Amino acid sequence: MPVVSGGIAIIGAATLLMCFASLTLLSCVLKASDEHYAEVRLLKAELLLKDVVSLETTRAVASTADVAPPKGQFIRFDLPTLPPMAFTQFCLKYVDECKPKQLLFRGGRMKVTNQRWAELERINRSVNSSILPEPNRAGLAGEKWLLDPAAGDCNDYAVTKRHLLTAAGWPARDVLLSEVVTVSGEHHVVLVVRTSDDDLVLDNLTDRIMPWFQKQYQWVRIQKPTNPNYWMSVSEQSA
Repeated sequence: MPVVSGGIAIIGAATLLMCFASLTLLSCVLKASDEHYAEVRLLKAELLLKDVVSLETTRAVASTADVAPPKGQFIRFDLPTLPPMAFTQFCLKYVDECKPKQLLFRGGRMKVTNQRWAELERINRSVNSSILPEPNRAGLAGEKWLLDPAAGDCNDYAVTKRHLLTAAGWPARDVLLSEVVTVSGEHHVVLVVRTSDDDLVLDNLTDRIMPWFQKQYQWVRIQKPTNPNYWMSVSEQSA
């Protein structure tokens, strides 16, 4: 009897497994014939394909992002704004630096030749090394923009570079003082040189001359090319 009972139990278990398999197969067949189920499976496949394509596109963009910087991304002037208060005092002290230059002809942006580039680098390095850094700790009350002082802050570097470049023949409309905000939140003044390829930044924080869009600054305002006494706000979009 025990042997017979065991055989019956084995047969019963096998029968149950076969029934379970049959039910599973039947369930799959029924699902496959269900239009809603088929649509869900198709939608999941499409989403998976989109994820793969998106991932490959992101990788491709990331791999080529640093190959060649874009050209012709110029600063876009937005609306008229007030100049820095210290700049107004600077113009009272150095009248010739702020006189509007009458344009005898309308010329385009200056093309930077090898000679011009060497001149930019020479003046930028020379001014950076000749003025001893001296932070202004008195705030707005201590702002004094001076030409070629023995010691000074960012404003003095920028106006000195502009003075030397215009004396060397660079058009005043293409060398513009600009106020920015650094990553640390400090207001900072740099000199922007407008060329046919880029708007370049001459900065006392580095000897490297870089296009404006490569500097991690928030651009606030800049001199107007046609009149250095007037300033314009800077648009967030490039021209």
